Amino acid sequence: MKLNDVYIAIAIMAGITFLTRAFPFLFFRNRKPPAAVLFIGRYIPPVLITILVVYCLKDASWGNAPYGLNEVLAVGTVIVLHLWRRNALISIFGATLLYMFLLQSGFVTRLI
Repeated sequence: MKLNDVYIAIAIMAGITFLTRAFPFLFFRNRKPPAAVLFIGRYIPPVLITILVVYCLKDASWGNAPYGLNEVLAVGTVIVLHLWRRNALISIFGATLLYMFLLQSGFVTRLI
């Protein structure tokens, strides 16, 4: 694949991504969105986050050391940071940093 083909592919993907983000604002500019769209916009994000949390915790080793404590501490950090700052980015990045530190350092494993 030539470098020009890569640039063309990136431009096409960027354009499509931009249009999918701009479409709702263009389509509903002069009218109110239907109730179904408002429902989806309100309830789907928390449902998706819940699914992601369950998916992330499914492979935690609850029967062996460190007994899922790394994961529990990371989830607790997300909850505490979000209740404190009400900022999703701070919650996600703070808990991710803590989780990576706990995994890489083996801190919890050494405590047990």
